[in-house]
Amino acid sequence: MDFKIDTKSSVPVYKQLIQAVQKAIDNGEISDQEFLPSMNVLSETLDISKETVKKAYSILREQGYLESSHGKGFYVNKRYKHKLKVLVLFDMLSTYKLVLYRSFVETLDKGTEISILFHNQDIKIFRKQIEENLNTFDYYVVSPNFNMDGGIQKEVLQILKKIPNRKLILLDRLVSPLQGNFGAVYQDFEQDVYEGLSQGQKLIKKYKKINILSTSGSLYAEFIIKGIKKFCNEHRIEHKQFKSIDTNEINKEEVYIILNSQHDKELFDILRTTKEKKLKLGKEIGVISYNESPINEFILNGLTVLSTDFKEMGRIAGEMVKTGALSKVRNKFSLIIRKSL
Repeated sequence: MDFKIDTKSSVPVYKQLIQAVQKAIDNGEISDQEFLPSMNVLSETLDISKETVKKAYSILREQGYLESSHGKGFYVNKRYKHKLKVLVLFDMLSTYKLVLYRSFVETLDKGTEISILFHNQDIKIFRKQIEENLNTFDYYVVSPNFNMDGGIQKEVLQILKKIPNRKLILLDRLVSPLQGNFGAVYQDFEQDVYEGLSQGQKLIKKYKKINILSTSGSLYAEFIIKGIKKFCNEHRIEHKQFKSIDTNEINKEEVYIILNSQHDKELFDILRTTKEKKLKLGKEIGVISYNESPINEFILNGLTVLSTDFKEMGRIAGEMVKTGALSKVRNKFSLIIRKSL
């Protein structure tokens, strides 16, 4: 049993030992009921403390990998059956990510072990989370949503390369420089929003102007705005982009597209001003939000939204994990038309 430990790694030694034993059992390198080296032998062989070995063996017993016999030591549990283990690594939690996650979990077989972490779009946290969990999971389902700065994107690529292709599934964004047969369920932000607006062109053309409101909260605003401008230019619709908007300049016969999360202050400022000016939403003024959430059905009797289908994204990713058949799928995107348009 050639367990390797890297004392210079940021991953604690006991975790490295747990991962090494789990891998050996899952790969059939250690047979059912086969005894592992004693704590004394393994601590001496690996030059680590006996307490470290004891901690690792105890956790493995709690996980069902090992059993113990008084006076004989630890051996492989013959009743152990490998459960698929999945790490889901989101950037942050939101209502639409929750829809995605629930759909993903519902698609998987019962008994699949799922761990979820959040990197909060912090590249250092992301690197640590991946490095500490390498060789621990059967699949890594990752939302690689980070600032589009070139240096950060190079780091994202380097970190993702540490995960074997056959274990990696990307959500939301396809990291195009990454090569290999990994899985992905992604958005094509520019083309998606162009096609989404095209679905509602008859309704949109009753307005004279499209106002695009994008503050710093939207990672992919650059690509989304290209799609909106492509639509506007093709249909000869006047358009203007804002980082912030003066509510005094909210006018009749104009559409407002808000690209941040759908419940940001900017959206509510526009809706409040619409009410104060007694403008008829969906007739005299239009509002389109971005990214669907269950509550959008109830905001002002229905908020029109440009959105990918997060439930479908979760289902497709779940099917990839369930079947092991990884592919790259551009996810369904649409304009969900409600009374605000």
